[in-house]
Amino acid sequence: MTRETIELGGLPLTLETGRMAKQADGAIWLTLGETTVLATVCANLDAETDFDFMPLTVDYREKLYAVGRIPGGFFKREGRPSEKETLSARLTDRPLRPLFPDGFNKEVQIMINVLSSDGEHDPDVLGTIAASAALSISQVPFLGPVGSVRMAYVDGEFIVNPAFKQLENSALDVVVAGTAESIMMIEGLARLVDEDTFLKAIEIAHGEIKRIVELQNALVKKIGKTKAEFVPRERNTALAERLSKDYDTRVRELLSTPEKQARKKAMKAIVADAAEALETEFPEEDGAIKEWVNARFDQVVRQRVVKDKVRLDGRGPTDIRPITCEIDILPRVHGSALFTRGQTQALGSITLGAKFDEQKVDGIDGVYFKPYMLHYNFPPFSVGEVRKFLGQSRREVGHGNLAWRAIQPVLPAWDDFPYTIRVVSEVLESNGSSSMATVCAGCMSLMAGGVPLKAPVAGIAMGLIEEDGDVAILSDILGDEDHLGDMDFKVTGNEQGITACQMDIKITGISIELMRTAIRQARQGIEHILNKMREAIPEPRPMISPFAPRIAFFTVDPDKIGLIIGPGGRTIRDIIARSGAQIDIEDTGQICISGPSSEEVEKALSILRGMTENPEVGKTYDGRVTKITDFGAFVEILPGREGLLHISEIEYHRVAKVSDHLKVGDPVDVKLVKITPEGKLDLSRKALLPKPEGYVEEPPRERHDRGHGGKGGHDKRPRREKVNDE
Repeated sequence: MTRETIELGGLPLTLETGRMAKQADGAIWLTLGETTVLATVCANLDAETDFDFMPLTVDYREKLYAVGRIPGGFFKREGRPSEKETLSARLTDRPLRPLFPDGFNKEVQIMINVLSSDGEHDPDVLGTIAASAALSISQVPFLGPVGSVRMAYVDGEFIVNPAFKQLENSALDVVVAGTAESIMMIEGLARLVDEDTFLKAIEIAHGEIKRIVELQNALVKKIGKTKAEFVPRERNTALAERLSKDYDTRVRELLSTPEKQARKKAMKAIVADAAEALETEFPEEDGAIKEWVNARFDQVVRQRVVKDKVRLDGRGPTDIRPITCEIDILPRVHGSALFTRGQTQALGSITLGAKFDEQKVDGIDGVYFKPYMLHYNFPPFSVGEVRKFLGQSRREVGHGNLAWRAIQPVLPAWDDFPYTIRVVSEVLESNGSSSMATVCAGCMSLMAGGVPLKAPVAGIAMGLIEEDGDVAILSDILGDEDHLGDMDFKVTGNEQGITACQMDIKITGISIELMRTAIRQARQGIEHILNKMREAIPEPRPMISPFAPRIAFFTVDPDKIGLIIGPGGRTIRDIIARSGAQIDIEDTGQICISGPSSEEVEKALSILRGMTENPEVGKTYDGRVTKITDFGAFVEILPGREGLLHISEIEYHRVAKVSDHLKVGDPVDVKLVKITPEGKLDLSRKALLPKPEGYVEEPPRERHDRGHGGKGGHDKRPRREKVNDE
């Protein structure tokens, strides 16, 4: 067993190996305080594969026993990965994937399990550290190690490895991963933070990353295995020379085809023609021919961008594609917008709901509710493909989360706008930066739906191409520029600052200065896009859609919650049925009432007010007869509150039989004339009737039936208490 320890964010960070999971190619038992993560690496290094990509799988799981909880549901065990686990797996995959040697196509599986959690810190960044260390000590070829930290910014102070409570008040929540030399990945949220503060956080994070890399190197020095020999597949130089001679001109001509599908079709034609022409001389080399055409095309595009500053579609490095913005595309939804930028198009729509529509999240960081959701859909037709639709992909989860973070800082507080918000983006066309189009479409649909955003935000994807020492930073990259470029850096925000970012690179790293240049260029592009959005809708509408539910709040004494709910929920179900509104009650006594229109909400409010209102002597009530007895009628004057209308208080003349005048269910106006010390209510109907001419008021009689008069108690009529017991 071997251990190495440093301090990270005020807690001891320990990497241990040699005690757990010893049959894996590499295994790391990581602890940070009371949080424990196990990362394992297994690879099929001896298997022959014909993959043309790096088949890396990263699986991240958080066990609920890590925080002493039993999973809910019928099966009582962890199910498929949650959205949080999927996002955490991506945080590990993205910085590790570029660090495998070019051409390495052996299957590698990384499994990360959170086995214990202190409940105060997010273990996602620890999974990246443990996975990197497991790779580094294994035989798997790997150009790491990689470190990863989370940064917060609270009250002017940067915090490394912040706790959940610190993040609640933080202007930053950014995960940074990288090697000792450079940054590999950034993913995070910023609450309109300026670029200098943002970049300072990255610099501090990189300093911590270097320490984490040193820790892993110390472990590798002690027990690291010799890396497996990797020899890239030999290229057929004769085939490459023949292709260069016969087809290089046709590949270059693709530069004059800016339309994506037309270019794709022309490229397929080159591959097909070359494969047919060279079948005799170079049999069974279709894959190599396709690979050469793609690689050569990437090379000529990169060279033209760097040297001539001309991009694939003819734009300059900082040019933004043509933009059109439209709102109210869908007539019955609560808000909709269509954002089109070049060949990328996103249809955004919003749905407003009540508090009970919130998403319940159950994870190791506790059970909580999300009143704001954003879902991103990327169907195959958006890129002109036929593909099996197997549900939401990891990419869709990641892109949706990025757009969610972009908009979240500008949403109104719950107290100002008490609606659950769901934003859905349908990507209808994609040729680069569909997640940033989602930000723009989602923001406009929120404004069209009357959601009072603090300020609109927009997003842009930046690219980088480095060729022979020259660098070009590109604004609003195409899909092919993302594929053939060295960086994909997405930035969202407005004139006030940054709200979210996501950076992935394919080279060994990027400097802070290049990042600074990219952010400044991105801010210029964001300003241009926002101006286009404001032409369609300059500010949020003052009113929400007429199709959106109406919501009202009502607060009662928590002691009265039981009265409202009733036995077995009978009372609240009756209120819902009578009013047509939905009712959600908090333990604090706050009640959220929602309905399709104000009429249902007001009806429910009226009932609730009546139930919780204190009866007032001398006040007139619209009552309802609930029970008939020989000595009077019981009348409900407020929901759940009844009083006795004595037989002598029904009419001015003598009433022989109560049932001759009143029946159960009859409406009756009554006046509350007395509240007894025991809290019982005495009602009168005759007090509201015109007094007959010549009527003489009889002296009040003792009413032994109520149990609060008379000395002997000789009245044989049932007492009130008996009636209530019945």
